[in-house]
Amino acid sequence: MSLLKEMKTYAHLKPGQRGTLRLLQQYGNALLCVRYRYDEARGVKIKTVEIIVEEKPVLHPRFECDDFVPVHVGYHEQELRELLRKFRARWEPEQKVWYVRYGLIQRTPLEARIAAR
Repeated sequence: MSLLKEMKTYAHLKPGQRGTLRLLQQYGNALLCVRYRYDEARGVKIKTVEIIVEEKPVLHPRFECDDFVPVHVGYHEQELRELLRKFRARWEPEQKVWYVRYGLIQRTPLEARIAAR
């Protein structure tokens, strides 16, 4: 919404602060913040709320490109093992996982095989 970018925010309030109590009753724990804005072009004040509409568990944490991540690949999966060797992954026999830089396997079939730490 380009309209919001042109408006000046003059107050950013957290739930529980004065000016948010009625909205806190309405939205409960879903309320994240309340912003008061001023639209110079139209000469109006606007109150906006930011609320949580959905929460989903993350299957695996986000990684940086240089992070080494553990990857499960079965012994019989020759193609994936060759790909790991190409990426210079390190085999850890005690844990039975490969460690490879996340940036190398991002958006490949290996990304779905990241093991929980």
